[in-house]
Amino acid sequence: MNSDDGEQPIRVMLAKIGLDGHDRGVKVVARTLRDAGMEVIYTGLHRSPEEVLEAAVQEDVDVLGVSLLSGAHMPIFTKIFALLAEMPDRPTFSIVAGGVMPDEDEAALREMGVAEVLGQDTTPDTIVTTIRRLARDRAVGSVTGRDA
Repeated sequence: MNSDDGEQPIRVMLAKIGLDGHDRGVKVVARTLRDAGMEVIYTGLHRSPEEVLEAAVQEDVDVLGVSLLSGAHMPIFTKIFALLAEMPDRPTFSIVAGGVMPDEDEAALREMGVAEVLGQDTTPDTIVTTIRRLARDRAVGSVTGRDA
């Protein structure tokens, strides 16, 4: 599922939610995914969960990546999944957590519905492979994360 084989490119939205102003890493990821043939939408800094989800739905993304370095990952992802649960037609995109998060929070994030947690040391090749897998799973109707 990429533009090289005649199919639509994978659509990925990358977001920075909250007050975290560090965006170098997310910009590197955006370029990596773009160079791998994906269509990347970057929301910019200081977005709210509501803004990001609305944009992800409007853009019909395959994957929503949320980059966090602020330590606020648990309340932010709790809010994201609460908002998703309120939507009458829940979107089918996968949600990926990226950035700096303690390893001990990974299980709780997955329980909430985060499909993958990609930490600061994740290689570019692993990021690309993971996003491609999640997009492929979406295309074949596989459920990633927890059902709402």
